[in-house]
Amino acid sequence: MPHVVTQACCADASCVYACPVNCIHPTPDEPDFLTSEMLYIDPATCVDCGACVSACPVGAIVPGHRIEPQDERYLEINAAHYEEIAESPVRFPVDAKLRLPLAPISKPKPIEVPGGGDVRIAIVGSGPSAMYAADELLRHPNVHVTMYERLDKPFGLARYGVAPDHLSTLKVMALFDEMARSSRLDILLGSEVGRDLALDDLRRDFHGVIYAGGAKTDRRLDIPGIDLENVASATEFVGWYNGHPDFAGRVFDLSHRRVVVIGNGNVALDVARILTSDPEDLASTSISPTALAALRNSNVEEVLVVARRGAADAAFTLPELVGLADRGANVTVDPELLTSVGSPEDPTIAAKLEILAELSQRTPRSGPVIRFGFLRSPQEIVADADGSASGVTFGINRVDPLRGGVEPTGESETVEASLVLTSIGYKGVEVPGLPFDGERGVIPNAGGRVVDGDTPMTGVYVTGWIKRGPSGFIGTNKSDSAETVAQLRTDLEAGLLSVPTTPKRRRLLSR
Repeated sequence: MPHVVTQACCADASCVYACPVNCIHPTPDEPDFLTSEMLYIDPATCVDCGACVSACPVGAIVPGHRIEPQDERYLEINAAHYEEIAESPVRFPVDAKLRLPLAPISKPKPIEVPGGGDVRIAIVGSGPSAMYAADELLRHPNVHVTMYERLDKPFGLARYGVAPDHLSTLKVMALFDEMARSSRLDILLGSEVGRDLALDDLRRDFHGVIYAGGAKTDRRLDIPGIDLENVASATEFVGWYNGHPDFAGRVFDLSHRRVVVIGNGNVALDVARILTSDPEDLASTSISPTALAALRNSNVEEVLVVARRGAADAAFTLPELVGLADRGANVTVDPELLTSVGSPEDPTIAAKLEILAELSQRTPRSGPVIRFGFLRSPQEIVADADGSASGVTFGINRVDPLRGGVEPTGESETVEASLVLTSIGYKGVEVPGLPFDGERGVIPNAGGRVVDGDTPMTGVYVTGWIKRGPSGFIGTNKSDSAETVAQLRTDLEAGLLSVPTTPKRRRLLSR
């Protein structure tokens, strides 16, 4: 029986290159790689060799005959994906069975720079995009990397953004630990560019600088009441329960029965799941002791996860929904909110709707419950007499049958809630000394080279969310960083980058 990819997939594509028969797709070279919600193994061409199992950094791939009951749904998901390929010659012009194996990966050689010698590269940040960029650079034996991280622990969102009960996904930090053991990588913790040193210092001390600072803030929901007490972003809540030092002092009021989460992406589902989990099940995870104590005293009975659009446009991924439905979460949805979704051609959307329909028929168990709400636009957060949030007023929408999307009905409803968390996406922040696209929240670039207007900034590059916007998964940064490093290497070998004018400074704070 063929192997199958399960919920933990981080999409770093290590399995793609390990597969001898090229049966895992989409590959980083295929157009839908950045938009795909996971990777899929073609059951018709998989030869059960197990190479992908060894290559996967998060243990997401298992043989079909060993799959756990809660993951059996993935057998159908993988098969449905390749049925859609076979029936869509326009979208996938090459028959999956005719795809050739990928070219073997050769051992990288030293980067040849004018005058010879070692290459010194600085990376700002130590999250997934930074670590994958460092790994790509350190394949070349004459490259030395110095990484600057403002926090006291490395790995960014891989450490502070993954829910503590997603144990498989957290395994990616073991991969990053292995990368960090390189004698040619220095990670300077507690070292912030702009506070401890300037970008110009890095440009002087290194051949090139890669900025991998991510998207550090949330998109703001601009409605009345957004600044009330007991209104926060889901990102702050995630940072709090993961022990992020920036949010260690936060206090969240869990003394009332309902929490409203505005937005329904994966982060929103993580927050809802943690709020409704048995605290004793979380006790053995990496959750913050402060958060665990608060959850043990929580009075929350319902978490309402609300989005403006309909179920067919839900932002959460299929693997996240499967995990929620099949791994014990107490979750439900009003069947009436699913009546206008139709029969989508996209198999991923169809699978989501099928699971949501199944959830709508479940009778919630006793205990805290997650309830999905669709076709609701937040209009105002209502205050109580003390100036704290007491509820949210939503405008009720309907699906527009002609133009698609949704349109307001003119009706509204107010839902009581004493804690409101917004989860409508991340956004990058401006970096002193670098151009910035405030609308998109990214540093303007061409394939990773920073550009100011039409002019490239010599020796300065970007990777990750600050390069492309907050999209993809942890592993998506691997191919993104490879593109940036390829641009840097091209510039190095062409003699376009300045040679450092100062000796190498080793100031390893901790690792």
